[in-house]
Amino acid sequence: MSIFKGKKILITGGTGSFGNAFISRMLKDPTIDRLIVYSRDEFKQFVMKKKFEKHEKKLRFFIGDVRDKTRLYRAFEGVDYVIHAAALKQVPALEYNPIEAIKTNIYGAENIIDAALDKGIKKVIALSTDKSVHPANMYGATKMVSDKLFISANAYAGMKETRFSVVRYGNIIGSRGSVIPFFKSLIEQGATELPITDMRMTRFWITLDQGVDLVIEALKSSQGGEIYVAKIPSFKVTDLAKAMGPHLKQTETGIRVGEKLHEIMITEEDSRNTYEYRNHFIIYPNFEWWSCSQQIKTNGKKVKDGFRYTSDTNKKWLDIKTLQNLLPRLKM
Repeated sequence: MSIFKGKKILITGGTGSFGNAFISRMLKDPTIDRLIVYSRDEFKQFVMKKKFEKHEKKLRFFIGDVRDKTRLYRAFEGVDYVIHAAALKQVPALEYNPIEAIKTNIYGAENIIDAALDKGIKKVIALSTDKSVHPANMYGATKMVSDKLFISANAYAGMKETRFSVVRYGNIIGSRGSVIPFFKSLIEQGATELPITDMRMTRFWITLDQGVDLVIEALKSSQGGEIYVAKIPSFKVTDLAKAMGPHLKQTETGIRVGEKLHEIMITEEDSRNTYEYRNHFIIYPNFEWWSCSQQIKTNGKKVKDGFRYTSDTNKKWLDIKTLQNLLPRLKM
């Protein structure tokens, strides 16, 4: 039996790339009672409503901001699960507008927690980013605080059933603002070269479908306090450029403000509480209120102390030929 049978699921920031993929997947489960999209942009909601119009009986759309706690309380009425995907994410913009990043990414997280506890939400899965690990920019710093708020929120639940967990991954391949659409646009405009900020740069490869898979796994198995990290391959940005524009020159432009050379998912410090599973890692919390003996999933293997999971030290890599085979399959 589906764990989603008869359930109501709400996703904040639901009109984004992830939200569209998540809603599309969830609509394939006929047992779900209702899917609620909560976001600020009424036009994107209009477009999404048209896209899924044959499912209009199951879909609801709430215009609202995560900064607005009163609106969240209304939207959370009767909801079972919440996926928190809303965030301000553009690194350069947030360097220039740091207070706005704090209002959405930190105060917004606090509002989600308060509303979830008071409205009896069963599970909240918050989407995070590699940039929250050893943050080098305002976006990463606010998401680091957000992650810690969601993990610690389990201590406030007390006798309530509400549980909070986090899913962490890097830029979703092919999503708005990521490198592939950027290169694709330049190639379509007839560019003779592709800009690379640093020739040593590496990234993780995670698709929208893999991101949705990890969130569903967290909904099914989380006990509260875990950080889920997908096991995914890495690639060199220079190899991606070669796969997309094999005859184009590559020009190094210099790393931008707040940009990292490599993506970091799990640090040496986290390794003490990290277990490896078939398709993902779980970083378990290290708090008095959390029982390791009762809540660690079976079939996992503890990683060695000092283990790091970064895009440059990964064991699995995508070469140019593999990237060329994968690119046509992307949903962009």
